[in-house]
Amino acid sequence: MKAHANAQPLGTVNRILLALVALVLLAGGAALLTGRRPLEGRRAPLLSAARRRHWHAEGWWWWAVVAVLGLCVLLALWWLSAQLRRSRLPAVLVDTGDGAFALLRGRALEEAVAVEAGALDGVAHCRVALRGRRTAPALRLDLRLEPHAVPADVLASLAGPVLDHARASAGLAELPTEIRFQVADHRAQRVS
Repeated sequence: MKAHANAQPLGTVNRILLALVALVLLAGGAALLTGRRPLEGRRAPLLSAARRRHWHAEGWWWWAVVAVLGLCVLLALWWLSAQLRRSRLPAVLVDTGDGAFALLRGRALEEAVAVEAGALDGVAHCRVALRGRRTAPALRLDLRLEPHAVPADVLASLAGPVLDHARASAGLAELPTEIRFQVADHRAQRVS
C-alpha cells in the first residue's frame, strides 16, 4: 500500500501542452497585432515572391514541413486517445472456486469501499477509483481528512478492516492500494 501525493503523468503532459499552445497563440497574436516582422507590415503577404521562389527550389524543405506536420498529427492523436481512455475498471473477474468466474461491477466495489472508508473517524470525504486489469485490479483512494484526524490512525483503519473486506468480496489475495490524503479546510474558531 502506498500513501503519497504525486501528480499524475498525464496531468503533467496536459499542463505542458496547454502552456506551449498558449505561448504559440500569444506570440502569434502579438505578431498579428503589431503588424511587424515576421509579417513585414499589415498589407504585405506572409511570403514575398522571392521567398516563395527560394523555398520552392529547396526540395528538402517541403519534406521537412510534411514530416513536422505529420509528427504533430501523430502526437495530437496520441494525446486524444490518452484523454478518451477509460481510467476506471468496469468489472473485476472473481474466481468462484468451482472453475467458473463471476464479474463484480467496479462501481459496486468502489461504492462499498467509499462507504466504509467514509465512515471512519476523521474522514470528511472519500473518493475511490478502481484501476488496473480485470484479473489484477488496484484501488486509488482520495481522502479528505478532518482537521483533528491523525493520518496514521486513518491509514491503519483502512489497511485493516476496510481493505480486508474489499479483498474478500472480490476474492483477491492482494489488492494494491494508493491512498492520497488531503486535510479539509477549516476556519479558525474565535475565542472570546
